[in-house]
Amino acid sequence: MTLRRAQGRDFDFLIVGGGITGCVMASLLVNRTLAAPGRVAIVENGTVPAVPAMPAVPAAVPAVADSDWDLRVFALSRASQRLLTICGSWQLLPTQKYNAYERMCVWDARGGPPRGGPPRGGQPLGAGSLSFDCAELGEPNLGYIVEGRALQTQCRRAATAAGVVFIDAGILAIDTDEARVRVSLSDGRDLQGQLLIAADGADSTARKLLGIDTAGHAYHQDALVAHVRTAIPHRNTAWQRFLPLGPLAFLPLPDGRSSIVWSTARTEALRLRALDAAAFGAELNLASGEVLGACEVTTPIASFPLKLQYALDYARPRAVLVGDAAHAVHPLAGQGLNLGLLDCAALAEVLGGGLHGPGSPAGFGEHRLLRRYERRRKSENLLAATMFDGLERLFSNDSTVLARLRIAGLGAVGRLPFLKRELATRALGLSGDVPAFLKAGSD
Repeated sequence: MTLRRAQGRDFDFLIVGGGITGCVMASLLVNRTLAAPGRVAIVENGTVPAVPAMPAVPAAVPAVADSDWDLRVFALSRASQRLLTICGSWQLLPTQKYNAYERMCVWDARGGPPRGGPPRGGQPLGAGSLSFDCAELGEPNLGYIVEGRALQTQCRRAATAAGVVFIDAGILAIDTDEARVRVSLSDGRDLQGQLLIAADGADSTARKLLGIDTAGHAYHQDALVAHVRTAIPHRNTAWQRFLPLGPLAFLPLPDGRSSIVWSTARTEALRLRALDAAAFGAELNLASGEVLGACEVTTPIASFPLKLQYALDYARPRAVLVGDAAHAVHPLAGQGLNLGLLDCAALAEVLGGGLHGPGSPAGFGEHRLLRRYERRRKSENLLAATMFDGLERLFSNDSTVLARLRIAGLGAVGRLPFLKRELATRALGLSGDVPAFLKAGSD
C-alpha cells in the first residue's frame, strides 16, 4: 500500500530507503513477528538506492528491454538466498532471472589458468590460481547470480504482501527522544515510530540527518559493466582475474552469456568506454587471458566509481543503520549486498531477543539494545572491508615482489583444504557471524 499526502501516522518501524535492503528489512520484521502488518513503513525518500555488489550500477545506466537482463546483477550467497526465501521474495523470482554458479576460478595476471575453459572436477589451475567447486563442499552450488531489476521488483512485492506501507516522500528532519522517533517529510507530514532504520544507500540522507560521520577513501577506479557472449561456454563458472589496474570478473548468466565487471583506473576506464563494441570485446578478451575465448559485447557498456566508506557509528537512540548506509566496499569479492542482508538478519535477531528476553515495540529503540547490533555487525563489516581493501591493494599493482607473494599465497591456500573450505563456507554465509535462523534455513 502507498500513502500520499495523508495525515501523520504512528508505526513501530520507519525504514528510510525503498531499495532491496530496505524492502527485505521490512518484510523480515513482519515475517519474524516483530511487527504486525501495517506497522512498518518504508519512506522511499524520492529514490531507490543502488546496492553495490558485483557489480552494482546506478540508475543512470542505459535501459535494456524487459526481456533482457538488466546491467545491475548481484552475486548472492546461500545465506542471502535463505533470507530472501524467509521474506517471500525468492519464490517470486522468475527462474530465467537467476542462475546458480557451481565453480569459481580466481587467478593472478602473472600466473594463468589452463586454456580451453573452466576446470572440471576441481582440476588445479596452475601457478597463481585458486579454484572452488561446489562438489568439493557437498553443496548444490556456490551461490546465485541474480538480475538486479527483478530482485528489486520481487522484494517490493514481498514487502507489499507482508503489509508494509510505502510512503513516497523525502525526509527533511529526524527528531528523537526517549519514547519515539519522529520524521518530518517533504510533503508536510510527520511520522512517528519506535525505531528508524536507515537503508537509503551510501549517500544516506538519514545518516546525515542523524549526524553520523563516515570515513574511507576513493579508489580512483571505475567499474565497467556489460553482458558478453563468449566463444567458450562458461559452464556455470564465475571467473576473476587480478590485473595490475584492478580485477576483471565474469559472472555466468542462464542464457549462456556472462556479466562482466571490470574495475580499472579511471583514465583507462574512460579509454575503454570510448571504444566500439568490437574493439572493447577484443580488449576484454586480452585482459581475461582468453580464458573464455572471443568476447562479443551484447549490451551497452556502463561504468560507476568505486570507493570504500564506513559509518563511524551504526546506532543512535531510536535509530540504526543497515546496508550501504553503514558500509560500502570494493566489489572484487561480490559481498556488498550480502553484507547488507546480513545486517538485516542480525538486527532482526537482536530485536527479537531484546534486553531482557523477547523484544517488544516499546523497547526496540533502546540504545543499549541497538549497540548490541552495532558491536556485532560493525566488527564483521570492518573486517570484511579491510580485507577487501587489502586484497585490492595487494593485487592491483605491477610489483614483481608482490606478484611472487600473491602467486605463492594463492598456491598455499589451494594446498590447504581446511583453509580453502573455510573461505568457501564463509563466502556462502554458512560460517562466521550468521544468525541462527539462517544457518538452520533450508534451500
